[in-house]
Amino acid sequence: MRFSPFDTTLWFATATPAPETHRLDGRIEADVCVVGAGYTGLTTALELARKGVSVVLLEAQQAGFGGSGRNAGHCTPTFSYYGLPALRKMLGEPWAERIIGRQTRANDRVKEMISAYDIDCEWVQNGYVMGALRPGAMPVLQAKADAYAAAGARCRIIDRHEVEAMTGSPRFYGAWYHEEGGHMNPLSYARGLARAVMQEGGKVYTGSPVEDVQPEGGRWSVRTPAGSVLAEKVIFATGAYTVGGWKNLDKSFRIMRVFVAATQPLDPETRRQVLPRNTTMHDGRGDIYVYKYNREGRIVASMFPMGRRGADPAYTRQVMTDRLTFLHPQIREPLRWEYFWFGELDMQMRTIPRLYDLAPGVIACTGLSGRGVPTGSMLGGILSEWALGTPEKDLSLRMEPLHRASFFMSVAPKLRLRYFRYQDTRAARKEGAVLPPHA
Repeated sequence: MRFSPFDTTLWFATATPAPETHRLDGRIEADVCVVGAGYTGLTTALELARKGVSVVLLEAQQAGFGGSGRNAGHCTPTFSYYGLPALRKMLGEPWAERIIGRQTRANDRVKEMISAYDIDCEWVQNGYVMGALRPGAMPVLQAKADAYAAAGARCRIIDRHEVEAMTGSPRFYGAWYHEEGGHMNPLSYARGLARAVMQEGGKVYTGSPVEDVQPEGGRWSVRTPAGSVLAEKVIFATGAYTVGGWKNLDKSFRIMRVFVAATQPLDPETRRQVLPRNTTMHDGRGDIYVYKYNREGRIVASMFPMGRRGADPAYTRQVMTDRLTFLHPQIREPLRWEYFWFGELDMQMRTIPRLYDLAPGVIACTGLSGRGVPTGSMLGGILSEWALGTPEKDLSLRMEPLHRASFFMSVAPKLRLRYFRYQDTRAARKEGAVLPPHA
């Protein structure tokens, strides 16, 4: 059985209303045409509109329809897989320091845009906690804390007493606390960004999928079913939800699915004991379980599908319940997972965004690999700089030819998850730590 990713999505049920938009009908002109109204496209269009550039944003569905409206709402300005030393080795300088600087300060940009445009999106910045369910995990977290602190992040290691006071869980031996982490209603944020683009003079057209892009008179004609945009430059920012528009762009990544679930609003007594400081919590296992509250007091938790988990509805809800009550044995009320949905991630080997030079005046950015809210929010600065004429050598991402993701990436993330689960379970048994259920 496959869950419906739209009808049961909490954010589509609770987000602020979308701004009024229409499909593109007829032919218009612009300096820049941005394709895709997720965070990357929205922030790119916003940056350009703020600088007086004539910009048109085209979206096949509605603003935030894809990953920007289906993620779990966590906003942690870190990288999803590689540590900072590995990134420096892989990317080289100056590229590594540039993108590290952008990503680690991404929440500053998020906060600034929310404040500047009065975006009502349940924004809370009470920090992110990655726990250690076994003693041997602490050195790894210490290395993370040291690396990110050296890069300017406000983070530190906390002991088992402080992590219990902060999260209410007695299970952790300590944790990495990143005080700049936040969480939000991600669809409300996307819709707020769309309003901001329009407020700054940008044009947003929804229900307008891009079918083709062709050169015309030294510019580019971006064609939709009912109209076209003639633009000097074109930016594709469609991510995991890329469908057509440019040949083989959808082959530059492989899809990995993630599921998110939300409980009923928990009673006040439970909320006083579980995540009492309203942080975002990661249980620290490689087979992740990340959770936080929304404005209504629902726990919103996410995991990756694995075997029956994600395929069998009843079993999946039981796994979610068992993990949460293991971490928080003080939960006494029955948990009802009232919302359940899937999102899709555009995975590629480096796990940081790839910037592709498609043709003179046309670029694409894909491969965010699951770190969407802060990453998409900071990418607008990079893509808008390109559109404004910043030389390639001065950008924060290296321009490269369109790269086809290997077939291996279709299975590698899933294999890694299984390996991480095995590794964590084996180490926990060796150290005598209590294992979570379904480990």
